[in-house]
Amino acid sequence: MVNRILWSLLACVALALPALAAGPSYQLAQKYVLGGAGGWDYLTYDASGKRLYIPRGTHVMVVDPSKGSVVGDVPGTAGVHGVAIAKDLNKGFTSNGRDNSVTVFDLTTLQPITTVKTPGRNPDAIVYDPTSKRVFTFVAGPPAIVAIDARTNALIGALPIGGKPEFATVDGRGTLYLNVEDTSQMIAGDTLQSQIKATWALKPCEEPSGMAIDARSHRVFVGCSNKMLAVINGDNGGLVATVSIGAGSDAIGFDPGTNLVFSSNGGDGTLTVIHEDSPDKYSVVGNPATQAGARTLAVDPGTHNVYLVSAEFDITPTPVPSGQPRRTLRPGTFTLLVMSPTK
Repeated sequence: MVNRILWSLLACVALALPALAAGPSYQLAQKYVLGGAGGWDYLTYDASGKRLYIPRGTHVMVVDPSKGSVVGDVPGTAGVHGVAIAKDLNKGFTSNGRDNSVTVFDLTTLQPITTVKTPGRNPDAIVYDPTSKRVFTFVAGPPAIVAIDARTNALIGALPIGGKPEFATVDGRGTLYLNVEDTSQMIAGDTLQSQIKATWALKPCEEPSGMAIDARSHRVFVGCSNKMLAVINGDNGGLVATVSIGAGSDAIGFDPGTNLVFSSNGGDGTLTVIHEDSPDKYSVVGNPATQAGARTLAVDPGTHNVYLVSAEFDITPTPVPSGQPRRTLRPGTFTLLVMSPTK
């Protein structure tokens, strides 16, 4: 009888171990009201400089997230979508959608160095590849991958692609991965040769947006509009797993220190936290509340915090059939959200 009880207890412990190993849960630890005018897009965290870069429409707000204070600003970035950091060159790069350009700025002074015009309209996402020392941004019209030499700030050229580019990441080994939103595909590109190596279908993922990578396991994480995270083998494009996430995800993050994948779900105001149990197995840790509209994020690998932003909006009804109600950002409500591990 004693032995049966002992074995039953051991079995219960064994069943509980995967849940205990799934990583820390998260909670909203801090809210900092930053204020200021303008919307926002992709967030970028510089782990070395401990700065959070927040595009605000015509400029980039630079924030110390540990204090919730604005420490600087990058001006003159009309329609800015994203920021890429080249720490080894002490440079930053912004993709300016309305100006069809990339602003190069000094990371120390935050002052612009030069502006590079893009051969195409509306550069959106932007990434720096330390292997090739190139910056890549992605233009909507005509759709193309634009390469810039980060050392000289010279335009290298544009590589046409067959669909609307969304977000991208690099693996640190010379490969760039790019989501193509309207065709639900992923492009794998050679950053040294500026050429496409492969194009893979992402089904059942629809309208891929955010992306992150675990460079060690070579797994690429893709956020999809049909409330799904697709895990892709970065070597062959194979679908490894799918995981349910919240609505309105526009960014995915990965923390190599905890093996956690994050999806910022602006539609339902949650953060889906997913543990990479192994390269081929994933489990949801939780979906803690953030704030409606918090659709993009940045991960701090030092503190393991996740940073999101949102604001309050005034809704103005519009007559049918003119479309959706108009949303106007309420002045003074733009806020930084700090999500922290609870254990």
